[in-house]
Amino acid sequence: MLTYCTRCVMPSTKPDLSFDADGVCNACRNYENRTAVNWDARQQELTQLLDRYRSKDGKHWDCVIPVSGGKDSTYQVIRMLEQGMNPLCVTASTCDLSDIGRKNIENIQNMGVDYIEFTSNRPVRRKLNRICLTTVGDIAWPEHVSIFTTPVQVAVRFNIPLIIWGENSQNEYGGPASATENNVLNRRWLEEFGGLLGLRVSDLIGMEGIEARHLIPFTYPSDEELQRVGVTGLFLGYYLPWDGLSNALIAQAHGFTSYHQPVEGAMLNYENLDNHHHGIHDYFKFLKFGFGRATDHACMHIRRGRLSRQDGLEIVRRHDGKFPKSYLGKSLEAILEPLDLTVEEFTKVCDRFTNKKIFLTDARGNLVKDKHGNLTKTNADNSSSPAANPAPVLSAPVR
Repeated sequence: MLTYCTRCVMPSTKPDLSFDADGVCNACRNYENRTAVNWDARQQELTQLLDRYRSKDGKHWDCVIPVSGGKDSTYQVIRMLEQGMNPLCVTASTCDLSDIGRKNIENIQNMGVDYIEFTSNRPVRRKLNRICLTTVGDIAWPEHVSIFTTPVQVAVRFNIPLIIWGENSQNEYGGPASATENNVLNRRWLEEFGGLLGLRVSDLIGMEGIEARHLIPFTYPSDEELQRVGVTGLFLGYYLPWDGLSNALIAQAHGFTSYHQPVEGAMLNYENLDNHHHGIHDYFKFLKFGFGRATDHACMHIRRGRLSRQDGLEIVRRHDGKFPKSYLGKSLEAILEPLDLTVEEFTKVCDRFTNKKIFLTDARGNLVKDKHGNLTKTNADNSSSPAANPAPVLSAPVR
């Protein structure tokens, strides 16, 4: 049976999450521990680090900033420009870019930075999306890998030692104690927490005619290359208090555009706006582990005192785990069409990855779905009775 953190609404099925004797998850404890951090000292440490990496003659970029156009990467650019850094911003193109995603990328391009957008082989990318969806249940595997490899490749090829990442997800969302206070993103972090799901890049060779040469964008540079340049990837969230809503408001003040309503499957209107595949990715997280993006959002706001736990539960019941009929206004049929998948075929894949231990089934063991194709969890909180009630949503002002 699903059990939940007694402080937030995260279930025990989340990978790398642990509960203490009071039933409180390590993500909540991590946030609680932030009150003991001397943020002024961390800010000073960051300033000293940036001064160390800043080009002395102005003939080289000071750092690489991986950017998607989202609120967090926009915030990263803002903070580095405030520090007087001269960044090279790098985008690993998303799989199915939305109109609002393109608008927010162009906003970063107009903020006064040099910018590179790298697009991998599109036919190969579509194959990878389908392969990864059907083999490990993650349509976004190619994107999640390339956002961690392409900027590092650029850093190596242009001899830029410093990479500025955003938050350490293991601290924000819960993870092993040894990883929560990490300020560096390296190969080991990527392999353990970067979303590979046990699928190595080399495993893809030979699938549907894919060759090693097709996988260059998804390959992390060698240790020798990294050591030659001295590449260091820092989590900005280690040095500055990290908060998604605050980042969104600051980004909006610098031209970032939010969606006109809460995004499908979420409770917010300012996150996951660039890729039409996000809805499918979050839905599979729900199928495997019994929670989706609304749970992530609710937990972050509960920890910051913006929501009560009860309101968080109601919001999750309203928004989590709906069958992804559309995302950012694009229909599921249109999203699947480049992957040569029908909705019926997609649904069969969904059922194959659904954890039947946490969803209602009939006497024959078949998943019970409503008329919209939605599942019901066997336990919506620390009880045994499923429920579903509407609740308000939290969003930043729309620009």
